[in-house]
Amino acid sequence: MEKRRLTRTVLCFAGLLLTACLLFCISLMSGSSQIAPDAVWDILTGHRTDAAASRIITDIRLPRTLAAMILGGGLSVSGFLLQSFFRNPIAGPFVLGISSGAKLTVALLMIAALQHGFVMHSGMIIAAAFVGAVLCMLTVLLFSGKVKNMAQLVISGVMIGYICNALTDLAVTFADDANIVNLHNWSKGSFSGTDWQDIRAMTVLVFTALTGAFLLSKSIGAYQLGEAYAENMGVNIRLFRLLLILLSSALSACVTAFAGPVSFVGIAVPHLMKGMFGTAKPLILIPAVFFGGGVFCMGCDLIARTLFAPQELSVSTVTAVFGAPVVIWIMLHRARERNAA
Repeated sequence: MEKRRLTRTVLCFAGLLLTACLLFCISLMSGSSQIAPDAVWDILTGHRTDAAASRIITDIRLPRTLAAMILGGGLSVSGFLLQSFFRNPIAGPFVLGISSGAKLTVALLMIAALQHGFVMHSGMIIAAAFVGAVLCMLTVLLFSGKVKNMAQLVISGVMIGYICNALTDLAVTFADDANIVNLHNWSKGSFSGTDWQDIRAMTVLVFTALTGAFLLSKSIGAYQLGEAYAENMGVNIRLFRLLLILLSSALSACVTAFAGPVSFVGIAVPHLMKGMFGTAKPLILIPAVFFGGGVFCMGCDLIARTLFAPQELSVSTVTAVFGAPVVIWIMLHRARERNAA
């Protein structure tokens, strides 16, 4: 049995890696202008002198594809941490309003910067997103202590998200600056416009948080079996909860700062990976969820920019199409389990 599980885990990781490589190559070749595989290879290895094609690959498509992989993975791990924290299968940054809170604070900072003529750097955007994410997370925690069932918690998170979105739309509507169009496009969710400076910043943040989550995998596994069991195993529950809040908020804030709000990834991917790997062990699921989220977002981003090229869809539109059915299936599955019990 143990050998069979190991074989399944290895095959699943190999499948994710192969799919990621395939989507990565297709993303570099596809777009409003098609570039042949041999031309892409020559550009990546420095043997191509075509300036236009080289700029498309190195300055536009390659950073965008890497951003989809890194941020998609980070958002999925954030969802997994929130589901572990609340013991709620529908908990996620988007549904609980955490992404919307980060979106609101970033939007307010962007508007203030545009109106006063100062240039923001990525650190300021990430800090603003983190403040918004933490504030919404604390609000959700306040509600979680008042409500006693999953439906009420989810509804509370959705309402918080609606309030933050309404305030964001209000601020954008009355911001009198032509550059606010960029904010409007960002607020829909997109990996476009990513540059190499952004890639460096998000890589450091996401992989630092991912390392922290991985180091907590043993404590998460104990916490999944109940607080009493975790305490008996030597887990400091208060510190553990604080670390989960900070890590999940940091990951969600990083994604929102660079790509805007991206829906349903944080809910759908952890459940897809649990079904695919056949385990709930955090030691396996954390890297699996990261790779799965990266593959999911790369695929959705590819569809978003090629389906109606040169017109682009927002990536949240595509992730909702594929992620929402997973959420519906989760709710129906849990309803059947309750009825059976």
